[in-house]
Amino acid sequence: MSEAKTRQEIALLYGISTKTLKKWLEREDINLPKGLISPKDQEKIFEKLGVPINSD
Repeated sequence: MSEAKTRQEIALLYGISTKTLKKWLEREDINLPKGLISPKDQEKIFEKLGVPINSD
């Protein structure tokens, strides 16, 4: 997890759509800035939603 990822890339890791990812992030009160998701923010996501099987 050393590079920034798009929301689509994160959603693919979980096997969900970007729309579902947005709902999950809202449900967990995870607010992200626009643009790429930094490794630090990815860690926040993985802490709240669990580490996806396909993560690197």
